Amino acid sequence: MSASSAQRSPLDWEKVKPSHDPQFQRFASRRSTVMGTKGMVASSQPLASSVGIEILNKGGNAADAAVAVAAALNVTEPCNTGIGGDAFCLFYDAKLKKVRALNGSGRAPGAMTLEKLRSAGIQGPEIPMTSLHAVTVPGAASAWVDTVQLLGSGKLELSDVLAPAIRLAENGYPVHEATAHLWQRSENLIKSASPNHDEMLLDGRAPRAGESIRMPNLARTFRELATKGKDGFYKGRVAQEIVSLIKSKGGFMELEDLEDHARRGTEEVTPISYTYNRSDAESEGGVTVYECPPNGQGLTALLALGILDQMQELGLVRDLSKVEHNGVEYLHALIEALRLAFADTKYFVADPDHYKSRVDDLLNADYLRERAKLFDPTKASVDVQRGSPANTCDTVYFSVTDSEGNACSFINSNYAGFGTGAVPKGCGFTLQNRGAGFVLEEGHPNCVAPGKRPYHTIIPAMALRGDELFLCYGVMGGFMQPQGHVQVLLNMVHHGLSAQEALDSPRFCIGAGMAHPISGPISQVSVEDGIQPEVVESLKKMGHEVEVVSGWNRFQFGRGQVIQRLETPRGKVAWAAGSDLRADGQAIAQV
Repeated sequence: MSASSAQRSPLDWEKVKPSHDPQFQRFASRRSTVMGTKGMVASSQPLASSVGIEILNKGGNAADAAVAVAAALNVTEPCNTGIGGDAFCLFYDAKLKKVRALNGSGRAPGAMTLEKLRSAGIQGPEIPMTSLHAVTVPGAASAWVDTVQLLGSGKLELSDVLAPAIRLAENGYPVHEATAHLWQRSENLIKSASPNHDEMLLDGRAPRAGESIRMPNLARTFRELATKGKDGFYKGRVAQEIVSLIKSKGGFMELEDLEDHARRGTEEVTPISYTYNRSDAESEGGVTVYECPPNGQGLTALLALGILDQMQELGLVRDLSKVEHNGVEYLHALIEALRLAFADTKYFVADPDHYKSRVDDLLNADYLRERAKLFDPTKASVDVQRGSPANTCDTVYFSVTDSEGNACSFINSNYAGFGTGAVPKGCGFTLQNRGAGFVLEEGHPNCVAPGKRPYHTIIPAMALRGDELFLCYGVMGGFMQPQGHVQVLLNMVHHGLSAQEALDSPRFCIGAGMAHPISGPISQVSVEDGIQPEVVESLKKMGHEVEVVSGWNRFQFGRGQVIQRLETPRGKVAWAAGSDLRADGQAIAQV
């Protein structure tokens, strides 16, 4: 790939102007893009980003640093993530020019059936978010161990990788603003979820911004994982406390469920992909986007991109590079493509061990063309079969690259905020509520079953041009995630925004505020404050039910991180990174 084509979009070195010069500002970003030539870390929390740099400086690679960041975020941002949740990972191997994928999601207890849930009093279409029946086996601990072993540099032990997070948890840290807000919002949940709530509180309450908090029990849990490996979490003290807490609330989890997960290990899977703008391949405009396969929802982003491709080829919408960015035509096309994508994936995304994957059928060009033909350029299709998705802001996503050119796109989640909010005694973390993603409907592909993995919202992403890395990126936040993947990518591909500008640009979210991805009714489109009022009014006239969102509620639009690979005119590789201003985060370059 030539130097000119490698950074053809969004950054043209011949046209770069100072970001503070409004004449050349394509979008009014509040942050500058961070540049560097060695490693780079972009996460939603500055202390966690610093931890990643520390591991890179010790000789670790992008995968080692990603696990260190994941653990540090459990300490500094427990309102979104933790070792009691799940994780997914994409890794770009610069030597092999290959993308690898790890599925670190846990399974339902072996004794859990639809009949038993009904007998236990769960009568609705899904397991309630606060019920301990919603706890599936936490997969994050195994994913951390396996990521270091399978993808790491081999220069560092797991104990080296976890050491900075253990130090943070033992010594304490000042809570940042966005984290404090989310922590306070969940205070009552934590207090009511288990007898061990004080482990997640400061003097019996949520910490406020600037207050320091220590988490010695979490440090103890991390140390056991660091010294004993998976047995430190899935056997012994931690495992027993998880099972005891769940069973105290009538749950079905057994020690054997945890041991079985450790025995199986994190599953290495083949990533799925779609090449967007393929017709522009001769001019190297085509971008291949990689996602983890089901049971994750990354397929939604690929479907939406495929439908958008077909809409442009059929002339149903103009070339999106020539359409006003975040104007009526542009937003209507993206909203409708995502509605069509979700209509399919909300049904077909399920555990492939229990339901045959339909990925190839759904990404078939003929099928995408037929779906695109349902698009009406003049009006909204709010009644797409099976409805629109829900949204929760519940996850941490981060990007890491290293001086060898490797990249790790990593995501770790409790599902909804603190998950169930329940704390296993003496462990210092909350248990996720990922089982709420099951559908309690006999015969549904995503119906709960023993040992089954639920529909998963968390999805890391990567984009390549040819076999060279273009972007290591993602947008966290429940069912906003594939929507964010599409919007951020197209901000860069079609409108030339930099990594930071692409994140700062106002976004939309279809289905925001819904209670559940499958059973929730049709919902409105939320648009972020910053999209022009006349655009909002025009969307309403087309039949979209639009709500403008501002303030702290902007969390619903997700919080992303982007690291872009660039080649300078002299052929030297550089990194350009952005960190979402909707979070406390920061992108940091290795010196």
